[in-house]
Amino acid sequence: MSGGGTETPVVCEAASGGGGGKKKDSLGTGGSPAHLIIKDLGEIHSRLLDHRPVIQGETRYFVKEFEEKRGLREMRVLENLKNMIHETNEHTLPTCRETMQDNLTQVLQRLQAATDSVCRLQQREQERKKMHNDHLIASEKQHIMQWEDFMKEQHSKQAEVDEEHRKAMERLKEQYAEMEKGLAKCPAFGELEP
Repeated sequence: MSGGGTETPVVCEAASGGGGGKKKDSLGTGGSPAHLIIKDLGEIHSRLLDHRPVIQGETRYFVKEFEEKRGLREMRVLENLKNMIHETNEHTLPTCRETMQDNLTQVLQRLQAATDSVCRLQQREQERKKMHNDHLIASEKQHIMQWEDFMKEQHSKQAEVDEEHRKAMERLKEQYAEMEKGLAKCPAFGELEP
């Protein structure tokens, strides 16, 4: 922008002055508006884009915090962790492995025994269910046969009853026919009176 064009003459002015301590003072204390703008731009640039001083300060603070204040505490903690891991790998882990293998063998034996017992119980239950189902099927067949026999017997009894009824009806018809004939032979009640 226009600030860039004004920057060059000021720099040149400062460079052209050979022994001008007075000129430096006049530039440092500022007087011209262009100089003030350039100075402000330099400060803005250093604050926004130049992070080296901040990063250097943070780095120094980190190194001071890590090395001076903490000393070798982290190293001691890491050494203790290393010792604990070594002890765990060398002593605790093999002991646990042996105990687990011993107990696992017993658990597997118990599990196998329990599985065998469950299989036997399941087989017995299946056999019992099969026997019960066979019994139910046989009982159902027997009931069906009894029902068929009963129905046949009922049909035959019905036929006998129907036959007896028909014969009784015929006897009654014959009897009534004979009674009518007998009545027809007898004189009428009105005719008997003198």
